[in-house]
Amino acid sequence: MSRRVWHIVCILSVVSLVLVACGPTKVPEGFTFGLILVGPFNDHGWSEAHYTAAEYVTEKLPGSEFVYLDKLNPADRPETTLEQAVDDMVSQGAQVILTTSDDFKEDTDLAAQKNPDVTFIHISGDHVLTGKAPPNVDNYMGKMTYGKMIAGCAAGLATETGTIAYVGPLINEETRRLASSLFLGARYCYENYRGGNPDDLRFIVTWIGFWFNIPGVTLDPTEVSNDLINEGADVLDSGIDTTEALVVTGQRAERGEAVLAIPYDYEGACDEAPEVCLGIPYFNWGPGYLERIEAVIDGSWKPQFVWAEPDWNDINDPDTSPIGFLKGPALTDEWSGQIDEFIAGLADGSINLFVGPLNYQDGSQFLAAGEEATDEQIWYMAQLLEGMEGPSE
Repeated sequence: MSRRVWHIVCILSVVSLVLVACGPTKVPEGFTFGLILVGPFNDHGWSEAHYTAAEYVTEKLPGSEFVYLDKLNPADRPETTLEQAVDDMVSQGAQVILTTSDDFKEDTDLAAQKNPDVTFIHISGDHVLTGKAPPNVDNYMGKMTYGKMIAGCAAGLATETGTIAYVGPLINEETRRLASSLFLGARYCYENYRGGNPDDLRFIVTWIGFWFNIPGVTLDPTEVSNDLINEGADVLDSGIDTTEALVVTGQRAERGEAVLAIPYDYEGACDEAPEVCLGIPYFNWGPGYLERIEAVIDGSWKPQFVWAEPDWNDINDPDTSPIGFLKGPALTDEWSGQIDEFIAGLADGSINLFVGPLNYQDGSQFLAAGEEATDEQIWYMAQLLEGMEGPSE
């Protein structure tokens, strides 16, 4: 897919969200949609953001309702398959089912083939793009690379030790591009607003092995967070679905240590330790959910791959922007103004961090000098970037 087509898809997604506001959709009596979550519905992270979006849809579409299953993962529900969850929701009348994890990619396609009259919206996948998806499957994702760039900027402004750490989940193309976006944002703001040499920054990535802690299977994110602070990191950024990095940072700050944190996913995540929170890049799934579900109801739905950009007029508009960044209490007025300037540069295109020369971690070329990355190149990042510490595979 060409870069032009990617941009058209993103533009159309924003336009469609605007059109949603033009008039109410008449909801068929008893309309039900299903929501399948990988983690707890109240995890203060990824899964809670999706649950909140489902509630948003029912508020905007009176007469609709949703059923959900949370904690569909090998630790919490080892005997339950996605197919079983889908069968149960279909028996309850679900006409649309949202599957909300990259781990559900293959099983979503299988369930869709079994239930051709049900529309499936797979969050974070790309099988529509690659042509692998059945005709009743959608792909939707917010362009969190921007949120991570902004988070990286905050980290680059705040670090005093020059060491920033990232508590990452498992390793795949999505997590590599998000960690790399944070790295690039930190380097840009450290250099352009603080006058520092970005090569002096140390950026450490530790992967725990899954989206949240599974005792005996993953690394313990509480231990990882403490270890990273012990190694000299004074800003911890989280890429996992839960808030251990923020909680540990708050505990260390209570002991008098100068440490700060940036959680992930859910707009209310800072609440667990607001005094050390620089801000939160978060997903706002509600508008995208609403647009796709309304399309099913009015008969205009067609399968598509959408990687939706923020609403640059207001990235925190709850009715239009799929990606936001809420500033945290630990952000100073000076840093806040610099972040505003950074966001404005991302919005008008004067700041583009994915421009070469950029190499992958092993020294191979990612982007030649002056080359701007296409969305495809960013989506399918094969490694972390040169200068980042931590495994790429």
